[in-house]
Amino acid sequence: MTGDARTMPTDSTGRSMRLTDPMQSRSSSIARAPVHLRAQDIEDYRKQGYLSPLAAFSSHQARAWRGRLEQSERVHGLRDAQRRKMHLYLTWVDEIARSAAILDRVENLIGPDILVYHITLWLKEPHTDAFVSWHQDSTYFGLTPADHVTAWVALSPSNDRSGCVQVIPGSHHQGQLAHDVALNPANLFPTGHQVQVDGTATVASMPLAPGEFSLHHTYLLHHSMANQSDDRRIGLGISYIPTRCRCIASTRLSASLVRGTDRFGHFDLDPHPRADHDPAALAVHARAMQRWGDARAELIPMAHRQDGSPTATGGQAHYE
Repeated sequence: MTGDARTMPTDSTGRSMRLTDPMQSRSSSIARAPVHLRAQDIEDYRKQGYLSPLAAFSSHQARAWRGRLEQSERVHGLRDAQRRKMHLYLTWVDEIARSAAILDRVENLIGPDILVYHITLWLKEPHTDAFVSWHQDSTYFGLTPADHVTAWVALSPSNDRSGCVQVIPGSHHQGQLAHDVALNPANLFPTGHQVQVDGTATVASMPLAPGEFSLHHTYLLHHSMANQSDDRRIGLGISYIPTRCRCIASTRLSASLVRGTDRFGHFDLDPHPRADHDPAALAVHARAMQRWGDARAELIPMAHRQDGSPTATGGQAHYE
């Protein structure tokens, strides 16, 4: 156990929150078989740093959620800040983040007490040059220990033609690597941070059908290329951490308890959205994003020494 148990944490509105995920009581009456990883899967994740593909939802369900996303986009827009922490103001994203099909597998890797630290919508329009540079998720998240795992959930086909995520198997064993900066308007990382990758390195693609997801370690080197397909490439990157993790920034952040119990209180607990774009939920999202921006203003300079390499924090987590 890292850290001391604390008094009951507050949510991002300042109200006291239950320590146990309240959504568990809503689903407890629905009988379902847990979907656990096999021992070989866990061994493969420890060795290679990723698992893909894993089934979560039907293609019909993924298509329905995509429809809700695009409806929200038409009505409310999809500005940069709206693409992050979407589970705080969209009920269907909250539902995905709390899916037992995902959480059962995540629990096998990081334990039963799980927070969602961040979510990012990764959207590439068809036939555009948008890409994501080689990086580690750990670079700017300021988390310790380095027990963060990313679930990348596909809402549209993600393959080599549409610019799926590609990884260097086993690269997580190197720990935190130095990232340099190369600004490029096509890079979906506005900070331009990247790792120089040897051209002889083995690269593996992680193609996903709608409703499938992948899991990867916070230190795993990965990137994605441009979308040359005729369809949008749409996915959600969900950052899961055990409740024992904490952020090293002085700004106190919020997170969502999606399974188990929070005995540490390192984060204020986010409330569930009652409806899509509910005014109270939008206010929660705005406050969470303000805290996120304040913390990143501290963490980004902290992550780079004068020589441009990230500082060692004992384990940081995801940038976007």
